[in-house]
Amino acid sequence: MNVIIGTQENFEQEVLKSDKPVLVDFNADWCGPCKMLSPIVHQLAEEQNKFKVVSVNIDDQDLLAEDYDVSSIPCLVAFRNGKEFAREVGFRPKDDILEMMEG
Repeated sequence: MNVIIGTQENFEQEVLKSDKPVLVDFNADWCGPCKMLSPIVHQLAEEQNKFKVVSVNIDDQDLLAEDYDVSSIPCLVAFRNGKEFAREVGFRPKDDILEMMEG
């Protein structure tokens, strides 16, 4: 599965109403740690099918970032059944992200 680009228009359908857990990566093009995390996020999306991966560019989707209190990036937020169940800020290795998604 590919990374889904999250927008104000599709966030409810892709994340909140998803039948699978969802990893949301809040990021920006100018963010160095975001660029380091991006290949890991894309790899997770391709390798596994237990959860969906959604990428939200906070410059393009500032209202979503505001709605979810994202003040530092990269910010990984895990959702299950429409509710946040985990959050990590900053670069994280792949194993840490997988562990977070199992929580």
